[in-house]
Amino acid sequence: MTSSYPATHASTLQPDYQRFLQLGTRRAPHTLHVHESGYRSGTINTDALGLRYSHCTGKRFSAAERGGTARVNLLVGGSTALGIGASSDEHTVASQLSILTGEVWLSLAGCGLNASQELLLFLTHQHRLGEVGHVVVLSGLNTLAHEALGEVLAGPHDLQHAKAHHDYLHSFNEGLHPTSPTRRDSLWQRLGHALAPRRQGQVLGWSLSPPEKRLAHAADSIGRTLRQWERMLADSHATLTFILQPLLPWCRETLPAGEQAMLAAVERQPANFDRLLDGAFDSQLHMAFFRRIKSQADPVPCYDMNSMLSSSPVFGTDLFIDRLHLNDLGNNALAKVITAKLGLAQEKHAQRKVTPIKLV
Repeated sequence: MTSSYPATHASTLQPDYQRFLQLGTRRAPHTLHVHESGYRSGTINTDALGLRYSHCTGKRFSAAERGGTARVNLLVGGSTALGIGASSDEHTVASQLSILTGEVWLSLAGCGLNASQELLLFLTHQHRLGEVGHVVVLSGLNTLAHEALGEVLAGPHDLQHAKAHHDYLHSFNEGLHPTSPTRRDSLWQRLGHALAPRRQGQVLGWSLSPPEKRLAHAADSIGRTLRQWERMLADSHATLTFILQPLLPWCRETLPAGEQAMLAAVERQPANFDRLLDGAFDSQLHMAFFRRIKSQADPVPCYDMNSMLSSSPVFGTDLFIDRLHLNDLGNNALAKVITAKLGLAQEKHAQRKVTPIKLV
């Protein structure tokens, strides 16, 4: 069911994902419109609400299309939870959780959302969900990036910086990477470019606070929001779990060959999102970050996928397509680790008479 999708194969995903992310910038100011609604492609598809479909027992499900399912589980988060990097909707973490547990897991995730916005997304669609079983928040890095983004926006406001800030905001997206034009220029166009005077694009420079400060503020924000989740779900039978999403520098001491090549390419042309995490890749900072989240979120159970992912039998293979996103094999590994850690495997719920699914 799960294919090994090499990290170096990520470029074949870019046209569908790039168009999807760019269309998602057309957002109504008065509503939390996450992505382009009704998006169709061979890679990613969304419902009328802009939420990605997950698959269970051969059928697709979403908040807008529950199909009469009485009880659903939720995977909440940003682009990693959404499955940017998966070869299809069937290979996202939510779909893989559905296969492993025999229950419907909906994707309640949106690129770029911080902790507070994730909660708002749930509140926006809570009335559509029916009974909620498990809520797994696979998140953390967007909230950290938003700390730096706030500092960038609070920077100089003179005319020299105005256009750079405007361009920067329109290019900010945790899933969006610099790309070459999709259509090759003609010979005459290439000659014209070669002969034209070179113009240096304006690069937005900024001065960020020390990473320790940004990490502490982000951890406190995540912890406060998780306690809000806990209070909100207290009257239901839902269980709530936070899992700090994996970040390549936090997960690995040594990289497989494919990820080494990918990281070298990313470092030559970093996306703006990577720049917002500047200084935060240190493993000691990561551990302090998670400890603070866990302390601030108490009594919500918190786990660190950066520590847990190494328990996967496929940990030594290429799993990441960039620092943040995973391929099919990586998404499957995450789902299996989550299932094992939370005791959600299908055999644990035999009393629910779920039709067994053969894993291949």
